Amino acid sequence: MSKKGIETLVGLFVLLGLLGLVFLALQAANLGSTRSGDSYALTARFDNIGGLKVRAPVRTAGVVVGRIKSITLDPKTYQGVVEMDIDRRFRFPKDSAAKILTSGLLGDQYVGIEPGGDDKDLAPGDTLAQTQSAVVLENLIGQFLTGKAADAATGTANAASAPEAKR
Repeated sequence: MSKKGIETLVGLFVLLGLLGLVFLALQAANLGSTRSGDSYALTARFDNIGGLKVRAPVRTAGVVVGRIKSITLDPKTYQGVVEMDIDRRFRFPKDSAAKILTSGLLGDQYVGIEPGGDDKDLAPGDTLAQTQSAVVLENLIGQFLTGKAADAATGTANAASAPEAKR
């Protein structure tokens, strides 16, 4: 094989490698969705969206049924308004609930929809009435530490007042 033929093959190999890296980067960032199926919009309002991001998955029973389209703040209620694009193949009852959940202990956040039992389905553009905000790890740790500090303070106060009660 000539030198020019080898150089062409090496260039083609490098080009294919770069295309593979671009594809992997898009998949890792949830931007490489090649599926452009028909979808409908649902909205949910949360007091705290935590680290939820646009393009995060919407899941039911662990199955991806849609993606987060946008996240905005309602200036009147100061709630996070999350608009979701749901695949048309999936219909949810009107009394379904939306929760912000985390993949693993410190993983990415997503919206989980728990189907209700109503006979009527949510229509495109409807808002999920029942929502549960994200559990923020820092808030839990703060509540735990505050509770321990309060317990220590009442324990000290009880120990100090115990000898007085015996007198």
